[in-house]
Amino acid sequence: MEKRNNVVTLEGNPITLLGKEVKVGEQAQDFTVINNEVTPVKLSDYAGKVRILSIVPSVDTGVCAAQTRRFNEEAATLANVVILTISADLPFALGRFCAAEGIDKVVTLSDHKDVDFGTKYGFLIEELRILARGIVIVDQNNTIRYVEYVNEVTTHPDYDKALEEAKKLV
Repeated sequence: MEKRNNVVTLEGNPITLLGKEVKVGEQAQDFTVINNEVTPVKLSDYAGKVRILSIVPSVDTGVCAAQTRRFNEEAATLANVVILTISADLPFALGRFCAAEGIDKVVTLSDHKDVDFGTKYGFLIEELRILARGIVIVDQNNTIRYVEYVNEVTTHPDYDKALEEAKKLV
């Protein structure tokens, strides 16, 4: 796996992200993750829609839970948009979280098994084998239109900016 130098920290400590950093204008690579029913799911399964990829380290932490709840609320106002929350949590933990929190508009997906998403999109934290926090927006033509790698993993992404970009695409 390709290592890269990033200015990303976890609780102030530098971390190493593996994989290629994706950029606006690039074609989105297909990847395979697992849904809460332990069934493989691909990005291409949602072709033809704007896809907001909400990447979180673990839904069992406060900021990740808040990020997932925020996008679940926003999903109701976005036509022809699917929001995919991706973490390295086990599918069972994601299902439990969704049931407990009433998460029913975003799709939670696990990158635990093969870390296919994390390595292809450059979000895999080498030291912990979990994903860094960020947002990637892919348009209907499979072009990456927005990317945010959050500099400090324990802080929130820029929800407003990401949602503004997504709304321009529908």
